[in-house]
Amino acid sequence: MRSAERALEFVQPGQVVGLGTGRAAAEFINALGAKVKSGLTIRGVPTSRASAELARSLGIPLVSLDDVDAIDVAFDGADEVDPNLDLIKGRGGALVREKIVAAAARRFVVLAGEEKVVSTLGEKGSLPVEVVPFALGFCRRKLRALGCEPEARKADDGSLYVTDNGNPILDCHIAALADPAGLERAILALPGVVDTGLFLGMADVVIVGDDGGSSRVMHRPAR
Repeated sequence: MRSAERALEFVQPGQVVGLGTGRAAAEFINALGAKVKSGLTIRGVPTSRASAELARSLGIPLVSLDDVDAIDVAFDGADEVDPNLDLIKGRGGALVREKIVAAAARRFVVLAGEEKVVSTLGEKGSLPVEVVPFALGFCRRKLRALGCEPEARKADDGSLYVTDNGNPILDCHIAALADPAGLERAILALPGVVDTGLFLGMADVVIVGDDGGSSRVMHRPAR
C-alpha cells in the first residue's frame, strides 16, 4: 500500500486536517482530494500557498488556524527521520508554518521514503534555518561560529529564495548531530532566527514507503 493511501487510515470524517508541503505531502493531498470527492467531509489547514492551491484544485475545503481551536491530525513529509522519530524538515521551504501546524495538531503523521530514514539526524548534511531579512548576514556569521556552514538558499532564477513569510533560508552544512536539542537551543537563541528545521519530539507516527509501493509504520518510542 502506498504511504499516502495508508495515511488516509488516520483521517476520520469531520476532522480538521493539517496539510504539509513538498512531494510527499502533495501525494497525500491528492489522495485526500479523491476521498473528499467520494464524500469524505473534512477541513484542511495548509502550510503553504502551494499546498493551498493544490487542495483547492481538488475541492478540499480550507480554513485557517484562526478558524479552529485545534487540528485533529496533520500530515507532512520529512528530509530525515531518526529512530526516535525526530526529524529534519524544511527543504520544501515551509518549515515555520509546518512546525506551527504540527504543534497545533493532536497527532502528527509523517510520510517518508526509506532513503529518508537515518541512524542520526544530520547524516544527510543539511539543516535549514529561516531568518528575518535584516539579520541575514548577522545570522550567517553566528551560525558559522556554532560549527555550521550556512549558505543562503537561491530560487530557481538565481535570486534569493524567500518563504511565504517573506524570509530567506540559510541552509546549514552540518555533520551528524550528537546533541540536536542543544544545537536547536543555540540557534533559536540568535536574534533574527525565526525557526530551524529540527522537529524534535513532534512526530507521533512515520509511514515509511519503498519504491515497490509497500509501506511500514513507525511509532514514537515511549520515553
